[in-house]
Amino acid sequence: MAYRCIIIDDDEIDRLTVCAFARKYAFLDIVGMYDSPAAALAEIEETRPQVLLLDIDMGAISGLQFRKELIDAEACIFITSYPDYAVESFELAALDFLVKPLETERFAASMQRLEEYLQMHRKSGLLDHSLHGDTLFIKDGHQQVKVRSSDILYLEALKDYTLVVTKIKRYHVLASLGNLLKTASFAGFLRVHRSYAVQPHFIEKMSSSELLIDGISIPIGRSYKEAVRNLTR
Repeated sequence: MAYRCIIIDDDEIDRLTVCAFARKYAFLDIVGMYDSPAAALAEIEETRPQVLLLDIDMGAISGLQFRKELIDAEACIFITSYPDYAVESFELAALDFLVKPLETERFAASMQRLEEYLQMHRKSGLLDHSLHGDTLFIKDGHQQVKVRSSDILYLEALKDYTLVVTKIKRYHVLASLGNLLKTASFAGFLRVHRSYAVQPHFIEKMSSSELLIDGISIPIGRSYKEAVRNLTR
């Protein structure tokens, strides 16, 4: 499967260089090259990009501002001469940050990471709907799998995804942990760490710093200790 990709860089040589590197990867379909974010935005309805390869410092509209406009695009990689932008780029869910001049090995590593991420994104899905509050359907490849929320051991945040763990299987769900915990199906879960929420009735052992569920150690975050202590009161 090929993913629609656009390249934006106000320097023509750099733009053509990125294109030459990217064209070696069959999973990318380069549907547009632009010398400014404004030019790309003018055609965004037609290109509908899934992958963004962006310079950052480009005058009136920066690559960072453009990413904010297209925050729903599946993946973004910033390619810039200014390493100081790294922190800001990752705050905008950048998959990678490359510093010019491009190096073949470093670009190849970034493309491998990108392809793996896109494949996981395609195979995963949202929780489609719930039934009677305890039964939900999870998209698993091309199938809908029925899972009882009471059978889920714990949830683990994985960037844009949440890992839903049962005794039998693990599912990658394209939704944040925080958003899942707002739904009725997960109302009974206890958040014990910024990256974990558990089913209290599956807790086997508990200490001041961790829980044990089905033989798996789960950390307790500092700001969640009081909520965990309340379980024993």
